[in-house]
Parts: sequence; structure tokens; C-alpha cells
Amino acid sequence: MRRRSILASCSALSSRPPAAQLGASDVPPSEKVTVDLSLVLATDVSSSIDDDEALLQRQGYRAALTDPVVLNLVAAGPHAAIGVAYVEWSGMAFQRLLLPWTRIASAADALAWSAALARQPLAPLGSRRGTSISRGIAFSLRLLGDAPWTATRQVVDICGDGVNNNGGPVEDLRDSAVARGVTLNGLVIEGSDPNETGVAPPATLEAYYRNSVIGGPDAFVLAVAGFDEFAGAIRRKLVRELASTDPFTGADG
Repeated sequence: MRRRSILASCSALSSRPPAAQLGASDVPPSEKVTVDLSLVLATDVSSSIDDDEALLQRQGYRAALTDPVVLNLVAAGPHAAIGVAYVEWSGMAFQRLLLPWTRIASAADALAWSAALARQPLAPLGSRRGTSISRGIAFSLRLLGDAPWTATRQVVDICGDGVNNNGGPVEDLRDSAVARGVTLNGLVIEGSDPNETGVAPPATLEAYYRNSVIGGPDAFVLAVAGFDEFAGAIRRKLVRELASTDPFTGADG
């Protein structure tokens, strides 16, 4: 029965026209509806991530959000829609909203979002110095406060390849997010050289994120060895966040 329900919901959604990218002031009152999830995709583009790697990250998000399994799960939610905003961040002085809040309620919406992300230019590498996870979280929390809809759940996905090295303690921002009922999930890129992450061996970046970054209801962290594994990890992450009956939901790790 659940499978038939998911397929029927997805079929109905695929016939809807693509949603526009919206700001709070752009949405007419009749459109200010509840979504199942407000999701900020907050991606590290610090100087340790070159342009090719930054593009691989974007390609991973584009592939994941248009994946049929992910879209089926969106369709199966009570409101059959999620809201997504895409952020790139590095040090204290660099946080930017690359794609504003967009309501994803159909395959067409997801494809339009993917195409919009593909068109965005990369910021110059020289402007992307430092790794301030704390500023990235603060920026994402402000975005959640400006979302043009209410949401059953609010999640910030933080992707990074190093520890917080400026901008104030990340634990303080994590605690602020948790106090607001926001879940912070992590995806870490360990890389071939553990020293580049800023974590002294034998500790790992995954453990650092688990102890200092993630928090809130059903929070978890995934780790990948390199950017070639990124797309698959993003897909698993979205599936886990969307599937309320997923067997791993509520388990940490």
C-alpha cells in the first residue's frame, strides 16, 4: 500500500509546473503553505577545495536532488513538498546565498533547481580563505528564519573538509540551532591527507563533526574519503533526511 501511495503521489507531483525561487516578500498569502522540510545546503568552498572539487560538490547536489528515489520521498510526505536554499561558505568574511529558497514539489522543480545551480559562477579562490563553520551555521540559521513558509522540520546540511578555525566557537552556534529545534547534519570529506583537515591523528574529521558540529533531532554525520564519493553520499544523506520510516532514522552515525 505504501509503495502504491508513493508512486501515485510522485506521478501527481510530476504534472505540476515548476516552482519559482522565492523570497518571503515574493510569496502571495495563498502560497505561504507548510512544507515537510526546510533544508539549507551549506557547502564549504574554502581554499582547501579547488575549483574542480567545488564543481564536483555542486554536481553531487544536482544529481541527488533530481534522483528518482529522493523525488519519490518528497512526494510521499504529508505536504509533498520541501524548501531548499543553497549556501556556499568559507571563512568569516565569506558566506553567500547561491540559490534562494525554492519550493521543490515536482520533478520539474528539481530539474529547474539543478539547472539554476549549474549556471552559477564560482567565487574567486582567493576570496575563499579560512574555514568558519560557525559563521556558516549562523548564516544558515538566519536563512531559516526568512523562509517564506512554515516547515514541519528545519535542517542545515553542513558539508566540509576541515575544522572550524575562525569566527567563534562552532559549539555555541550548534547549541543555538538545537535550542531552536533545528537539526544540523554533517557530511565530511576526510581526504587523502588527514593533516589537511586540521584534526590531529588519530582523531578524524568525522569524530570532530560528531562531537562539535552536528546536533538536534535525529542528527547524523556521514564521511567520505574524497570528492569522487560525494554524489552518492549526498543522495544517501537526502534519503535519510526525507524517509521518516528509514531504519537508520534516529540513529547516530
